[in-house]
Amino acid sequence: MTDRVQRRWQPDWRLWLLALLLLPVLVGLGIWQLNRAGEKEALLARWAQQLESGSWTEAVRAGLTDGQPVELRGQYVAAHQWLLDNRTRDGRPGYEVLTLFEPAAGPPVLVNRGWVQAPRRRDDLPGLVTPQGTVTIRARVADYPTPPVLEETQPETGWPRRVQALHPDEVKQQAPGAVDQLLRLEDPAQPGAYRADFAPDLMGPQTHYGYAAQWFTMAAVLLVLTVVASYRKQQGQNQDDAGND
Repeated sequence: MTDRVQRRWQPDWRLWLLALLLLPVLVGLGIWQLNRAGEKEALLARWAQQLESGSWTEAVRAGLTDGQPVELRGQYVAAHQWLLDNRTRDGRPGYEVLTLFEPAAGPPVLVNRGWVQAPRRRDDLPGLVTPQGTVTIRARVADYPTPPVLEETQPETGWPRRVQALHPDEVKQQAPGAVDQLLRLEDPAQPGAYRADFAPDLMGPQTHYGYAAQWFTMAAVLLVLTVVASYRKQQGQNQDDAGND
């Protein structure tokens, strides 16, 4: 007599309950990532259109977004520069140089020109070289540097001015109408750039599509495993062998 293995549909309600609870969550996360990808594609298309138009005024009127690329023509205002303190690179102390910029058209804006090493003596400030005349810069929109300060410090006077943090209102005292975001130079090749190694933290549409595919795959695997686990093994007797007994 030979035994054979048979599988019969015997679902476990607890397993199916867990699957029915998790499945909508996984599918919902996949759909959310697809929506995020669509939003990101629309945002990138809008950025590209604004960049192509070259209108700083229109970009400001439409609303600047963190990470947005801009191309701007105008002049640096060397008389008003801030040195953002406690910025290190490769273990060396330094500053980020923040300089006012007057566009040919549109409101003024603060430009982060990148990092510069600090002199050995704390009382000394780095010598800054600022381009004269009209220049064209490529930069990305970023928030103002407002890191938490552990204790109040006495504001310094004179220029360039060393600061631990900077608020838009302080800049507007020197340049009324300045926008509430600043620009970070895109690379060290830009006019007036120091060590400009800023990289925007921007997740592209393809990344969202990849995450969506992962969530949908997990949902499919969950469903398949639940169905397979619902078929239970049972020992059955081979009918031909049973007839020979």
